[in-house]
Amino acid sequence: MSTSTAVAARTRSFAPADLAYIAVFAALLSALSQITVSFGPVPFTLQTLGVALAALVLGPWRGAAAVLLYIVVGVAGLPVFAGGKAGLSVFLGPTGGYLLSFVLGTVLIGLAAKWALRSGLSAMTSVWFFLGCLAARYLVVLPVGVGWLAAYLDKPFIEAMVTIDMPFWIWDAAKSLLAVLIAVAVHKAFPRLLGR
Repeated sequence: MSTSTAVAARTRSFAPADLAYIAVFAALLSALSQITVSFGPVPFTLQTLGVALAALVLGPWRGAAAVLLYIVVGVAGLPVFAGGKAGLSVFLGPTGGYLLSFVLGTVLIGLAAKWALRSGLSAMTSVWFFLGCLAARYLVVLPVGVGWLAAYLDKPFIEAMVTIDMPFWIWDAAKSLLAVLIAVAVHKAFPRLLGR
């Protein structure tokens, strides 16, 4: 068997597993989105826990694909968004920026996770995982989500951030920490999951 044939065979053999992982994490994200408490235009959900888990466990590209699949399914009409909502109107509504930012944030968290695991699990892995989650939250999710929200509500960015987004900061940090603990346990059980 030539080298190119062997590589192609390996690539084909990994594709079904990757698709399964993407589908499972999209379903997990859908389930976590149903745990909702409304606080004005932006509900409190466990969505960000699902986003962080997809990124930390699957890495940047498979994780982003899972989040993107979740969004596509929701836009297509299945009630997977927060509180069982669905349709394009949700994506174009006040929380649409957050949904969009989840895809970009997943890439950033996934890259941090991949970098942190380049030499396997270590004492610093959890720290890097958590810092990756925080970086995504404040460098991607906050500016994109709040920017969209401020434009939708016709409010200044700072006002929207302080009055609507800031109350979520402590809870998002707690969810990030929980995602890190779960992801580290997953990587201990399946050490090659992200590395291959």
